[in-house]
Amino acid sequence: MAPGLPAAMDRPHFIGIGGAGMSGIAKILAQRGAEVAGSDAKDSATAQALRALGVTVHLGHAAGHLADDASCVVVSSAIREDNPELARAAELGIPVVHRSDALAALMQGLRPIAVAGTHGKTTTTSMLAVSLGELGLKPSYAIGGDLDAPGSNALHGAGDIFVAEADESDRSFHKYAPEVAIVLNVELDHHANYASMDEIYESFEIFAGKIVPGGTLVISADHEGARELTRRLAGSVRTVTYGEAADADVRVTAIVPQGLKSLVTAVVDGEELTFAVSVPGRHYALNAVAALAAGAALGIPAAELAPAIAAYTGVKRRLQLKGEAAGVQVIDSYAHHPTEMTADLEAMRAAAGDARILVVFQPHLFSRTQELGKEMGQALALADASVVLDIYPAREDPIPGVTSELIIDSARTANAEVTAVHDKAEIPAVIAGMAGAGDLVLTMGAGDVTDLGPLILDRLSQQ
Repeated sequence: MAPGLPAAMDRPHFIGIGGAGMSGIAKILAQRGAEVAGSDAKDSATAQALRALGVTVHLGHAAGHLADDASCVVVSSAIREDNPELARAAELGIPVVHRSDALAALMQGLRPIAVAGTHGKTTTTSMLAVSLGELGLKPSYAIGGDLDAPGSNALHGAGDIFVAEADESDRSFHKYAPEVAIVLNVELDHHANYASMDEIYESFEIFAGKIVPGGTLVISADHEGARELTRRLAGSVRTVTYGEAADADVRVTAIVPQGLKSLVTAVVDGEELTFAVSVPGRHYALNAVAALAAGAALGIPAAELAPAIAAYTGVKRRLQLKGEAAGVQVIDSYAHHPTEMTADLEAMRAAAGDARILVVFQPHLFSRTQELGKEMGQALALADASVVLDIYPAREDPIPGVTSELIIDSARTANAEVTAVHDKAEIPAVIAGMAGAGDLVLTMGAGDVTDLGPLILDRLSQQ
């Protein structure tokens, strides 16, 4: 049986409880019997799902939202020091717990699988959670996205396995002690926290060093950053590599696109297995093989886990079909890093055949745009036409001179057809004027660009 409540977390208060990572932890605590409360800037389907579990969710941030008898206050790195609830916690002497420490506490006494990497964490964590559940293993899990409904990003399961997305952005993944760790890829990102690739490698080395004695690191054999990390670790941890490389321990021998799905063949411990992956794209197929290798490292027969992976049908915002109107399909993509943008656009190109691909791209973070704006523009050249919105700031303040024009200029240099639109409200009309029957429209980015899908469909249906 899974353990109960961690010490001192029976009455937690979450600041920013509607966030993907925060809401998942809050959900698991509520399911374990905690009296959970929290606040968020605005109401959402996630907040409503938490309320259905008995969680108190306040709208807005105010000192009065924090109960005097709260056992702790849980925060993420996005919460600023001047938050009134955080200030009130200091006045009352209530302990402040970082999200990663809360998640680490939930894993105690279980067999954790921690999924890390610059890209693909949410998908791979989801594939593991779904396939392990399909086998009746009743895992607990905490994912950075919803599987099929608001609030489905986390679950307190009765089994002994805990699958967690491990976030490197603020080094919080150093808090975990997994039995199996996955590293999908290693690239420079999160420029506000990492100044160089050496810092990134050092951070991932620390993460790998947290694997419990006798545990396993599952790591890509195809990605150069991952191979370099493997070289730096120099055998200090048991390692299983996976991928299409000839020297991979779990070798992928074929990835066959089948519309919006793939058929994957891999050799695991000398046994050839062919199984379906219910989302398009080579990168998602390789994520599935990483999940397969991790399950095998935990002692689950690969021949049983492989067919169970087919039960995974996607995560919200990961090439999620939002609908079709006037013969135009609208698909939502969370891609916000050039590598992710390229991978999703290549996957859609393979699945789309002769259809035109139109992209509505919203850059995410000023620091990321400053460092990678040129590469984002180059990625957009893979689309037939793109519309670029202003930068979604998230947790950052503006950087002088850093705007979407950096991306637009680069895209045009790469001979891409690109249009700047500063008012998000104009997008449905703009896309309706561009799209024709048979076209695919991708809303792309990590910000609120996701809200545009239904609005675009409504506008198209009126034509």
